[in-house]
Amino acid sequence: MQAVRAHEGGEVRFETVPDPSPGPGEVVVALRCAALNRRDLRIRGAEYPFPRPLVPGSDGAGVRRDTGEEVVILPSVRWGSGEAAPGPDFEILGGPSDGTFAELIAIPEENVFPRPARLSWEESAAFPLAGLTAYRALFVRGGLRAGETVLVLGAGSGVSTFAVQLAAQAGARVIVTTSSAVKLERAVALGADGGVLYTEGDWAAGVRDLTGGRGPDLVVDSVGATLPDSLRAVADGGRVVVLGATRGERVELSVRPFFYSQVSLLATTMGSPRDFSGLLGMLDAAAWRPVLDSTRPLGEIDAALDRLEGFAHFGKLVLECD
Repeated sequence: MQAVRAHEGGEVRFETVPDPSPGPGEVVVALRCAALNRRDLRIRGAEYPFPRPLVPGSDGAGVRRDTGEEVVILPSVRWGSGEAAPGPDFEILGGPSDGTFAELIAIPEENVFPRPARLSWEESAAFPLAGLTAYRALFVRGGLRAGETVLVLGAGSGVSTFAVQLAAQAGARVIVTTSSAVKLERAVALGADGGVLYTEGDWAAGVRDLTGGRGPDLVVDSVGATLPDSLRAVADGGRVVVLGATRGERVELSVRPFFYSQVSLLATTMGSPRDFSGLLGMLDAAAWRPVLDSTRPLGEIDAALDRLEGFAHFGKLVLECD
């Protein structure tokens, strides 16, 4: 089969590799499309100590070879029996296990779900990791309820576009931060009520102004380095859910304002099979569709990764695998 593999030194090659052999409890899926996530950049950059060569890619949709069923892949592998957090054997597909940037993949049967019939192949491949992450952050960890206000940081990323649409679907008021007026307009078209440009001054104060000085009930922060500002922006007694570190992993917090404001600081990553079923249920009931930035052949992986790295995209970058 043809696949993308990351080699020692950070080199990524599109090459011919042996077909996968399914192990006990696994099925083989002929992939139609896959989608990129920021962790794929870290794999290209050799930031993760995974054995190489390695097929990256966490998102995918295709056809089960044994049954002919059209399926979408859950990227949470061996989540475990608990819902509060993943178990000790948990991993995200695409490192250390081979992922979806290939024509074929062997995957545990518990990780394949029926593909949403109303979505295209590209849209089906685009939503699993980012959609699942957004769903768990908003509802399972963040406890978002209809009528509340949620702030989503970094409108334009895959997770944030799903978070805007899911929160609006649930009846929440959605505010975003973003880098440009164009991205803000696109976020409003997806269901956001408005937002602020983080490129123009104190965005936390701007968010407070948009909420009449109170602040949002919930902040969804995938940026990481913005955590001190997220805590300034959120309402007293509100919740901040951290799910990523796209702009940095270390911050310095002032403890006294944090505990005086009675804020809950929560963490999340990915989600369980139960969470994925909840996401699929919301997709079935929705009219919106995953936002796609662009689609390329699998062999153009470097161009796709470069676009992702430059933060030039809005929505998901998709690869055609067949």
